[in-house]
Amino acid sequence: MIGDGWNDDPSVRPGPPIETAPGIRRIAIITGTRAEFGLLKPVMFATLARKDCELLVIAAGSHLISPAETYHDVKAIFAVADAIPMQIAGKTGRNADVQALGGGISRFGRSFERLAPDWVVVLGDRIEAFAAASAASIGGLAVAHIHGGDRAEGVADEAMRHAITKLAHLHFPATKESADRLTKLGERPQHIHITGSPAIDGLSEVTPIDDAGFIEYGAPEAIILMHPVGRTDEQEEAVMSDLVTASLSSVRGRILILHPNFDPGRDGTLRAITSTTDKRVTARTHIPRPAFLSLLKRLAASGGVLIGNSSAALIEAAALKLPAIDIGPRQSGRERPTNVITSAGEHPDQVSRAITAAQKLDRASITHPYGDGHSGPRIAALLAATNPNDPKLLRKHCTY
Repeated sequence: MIGDGWNDDPSVRPGPPIETAPGIRRIAIITGTRAEFGLLKPVMFATLARKDCELLVIAAGSHLISPAETYHDVKAIFAVADAIPMQIAGKTGRNADVQALGGGISRFGRSFERLAPDWVVVLGDRIEAFAAASAASIGGLAVAHIHGGDRAEGVADEAMRHAITKLAHLHFPATKESADRLTKLGERPQHIHITGSPAIDGLSEVTPIDDAGFIEYGAPEAIILMHPVGRTDEQEEAVMSDLVTASLSSVRGRILILHPNFDPGRDGTLRAITSTTDKRVTARTHIPRPAFLSLLKRLAASGGVLIGNSSAALIEAAALKLPAIDIGPRQSGRERPTNVITSAGEHPDQVSRAITAAQKLDRASITHPYGDGHSGPRIAALLAATNPNDPKLLRKHCTY
């Protein structure tokens, strides 16, 4: 069942419509996963800091699923205007996602009717973002989309990212390549603003985790973060088992494995993780983003690597100058910073060769295309300055 705790919180119980002082932009920012919340925090903080904006944080989807219930991580930092349950713990797969999406669209519609936001802000390509963008766009609200125009051809979410682009009215791509892709999709150039990735904001201030924290997480030489890509549980289990085998043969020290997201195939990936008995391996359900970034920083300084298929390997790890190994189809098509070694395949021998190559990278020379670390304030300023009721903005028009 959906985790206990969040639905007993009086701060997120449905209430009467909320009113705001004239001239204040009501900015609803939707977060549905632990990873995307980390990217959205700089935008939330920047919006909160503006006198001409009111921040409405809506926690949805996998934030509300036990055992992690990362809703509590959101609530510990921001007031939560509403909580939108979608997935149900223990139910995974394509059909489960369809049911979660349908329920999410309906529930977001009721939430937006009550909260009356001027802007609905979503990031990326997940079903939570798609549900919110669908409800807002159909309901006549202005939608802003962060990280549109990226490519991730290896998962079903690729189609949802571009569908969100067509639902959205204001676009905040992270790179010029993504912005060019949005223009080719037919979006108006005047509504496309290259902001960089909010994932980069604040990373220059990240310090390596201290010895006590490092030991708490197993003192790893490598971190594995591998998400399913929609294959059967048996296929995902086999891929993850091979990855663990290759990592143990190529990494001399200890390895920290993080549990995957809730995409179809999760159960198989988890079986491979929980069946690992090697004493060099530590597994964790969830690590708060500040600790995760500090771990990456320490690994960057001590010769470690990040292994798997998370976008963190291509964005945060690149900014922290940590070599990363990308495995499988999940990130196919994405821009690749110079910290990324792409494995030729998912066989243990291919993965081992990629790990060895990553360990030899010149870390000082690593570069990335994701901006200057000031994406959050840039996005908040554009939301405040752009009229969400402008007919030229709301009436979508294909430019060719």
